[in-house]
Amino acid sequence: MDHAPIYFDARYIRVDHHDGISRYSASLAAELVKLTPLVAIISDKRQLEKLPAGIPHVYLNNPTSWSEPFAALKLNRLKPAVVYSPMQTIGAFGRRFKLVLTLHDLIYYRHPSPPPSMPLAVRIGWRLYHLTYWPQRWVLNQADSVVTVSRTTRELMRSHRLTKRDIDVVYNAADNSDSELGADLPVKRPSKTQRLIYMGSFMDYKNVETLVSGMSELPGYELHLLSRISEDRKAQLMALQNSDGGELVFHNGVSESEYHELLSGSVALVSASLDEGFGIPLVEAMSRGIPVVVSDISIFREIGADAAVYFEATSAVAFSTAVKTLKDPETWANLSKLSFEQARKFSWSQSALALLAVLERATK
Repeated sequence: MDHAPIYFDARYIRVDHHDGISRYSASLAAELVKLTPLVAIISDKRQLEKLPAGIPHVYLNNPTSWSEPFAALKLNRLKPAVVYSPMQTIGAFGRRFKLVLTLHDLIYYRHPSPPPSMPLAVRIGWRLYHLTYWPQRWVLNQADSVVTVSRTTRELMRSHRLTKRDIDVVYNAADNSDSELGADLPVKRPSKTQRLIYMGSFMDYKNVETLVSGMSELPGYELHLLSRISEDRKAQLMALQNSDGGELVFHNGVSESEYHELLSGSVALVSASLDEGFGIPLVEAMSRGIPVVVSDISIFREIGADAAVYFEATSAVAFSTAVKTLKDPETWANLSKLSFEQARKFSWSQSALALLAVLERATK
């Protein structure tokens, strides 16, 4: 590892705006290159704009290309010692190098609808792939080692016997979390606008309906829904709104700076999700000392620990009751401090160190 660079699959970095895997890729690469020589595998030169300046790189097909199953044959020509991919679908046929893959979650086995942004053919393949576990087992067992983003997902992978390989946890983290850890705690609970923040998609398993319905019992509060949303989905949620309750504020997408500004002046970040692989918004909020009020699911317990307020995921009353526990300024301040400390457990620098240990072990 002292001489051979790690080949890092950066083809999942989006050229417009980050999604979860894109951010995971770019953030890990940015920290890993500080520790060891790195070569980025890209499919679009614009991906370099989200990677450290001057990073050595090579081109490979787009990961959705028909030729992806043969990616390893192309990489063999470069004679890499080890290739790391932040996904699990890189073609491994005929490889002559060590390979470490990543599985982020098992959500789509329980909620099989694919992301609508994918091409039709990929969406069809996605659904077929998630009908049974054996394709996943076959793919993961092509690797020398497997990484996932939480202990919760690792236990699920083990319970479903998804791989015979070692499974290591390389945590997700918030954008710029290292710098945010040096920020000051909020002075006090917001006393003017009673703002609740929801950051996430509006897919069914996100269960945003519970949040909207719970606003009926929270007059004087505003629920800010930050992500892009279709008009049909917006209409579905607005139909649940009670005019005597709290307000719904749809932003239909915000910039990073707008997001952080909204977070910093909020009472809490909220989520009623039924399933998650991680939960980056929780860490983003906690790193600013903003309490989180979230559904009582295993992954949120892992991330939030004693710093979060939990409620039964499908109960709108339980959600509104949980929010009301933050009315007391002393309670809010205590959770703010606990949140700030809990967020320190998740940083890209620590994750890069964990990944480097996995990659070094793979080459021995």
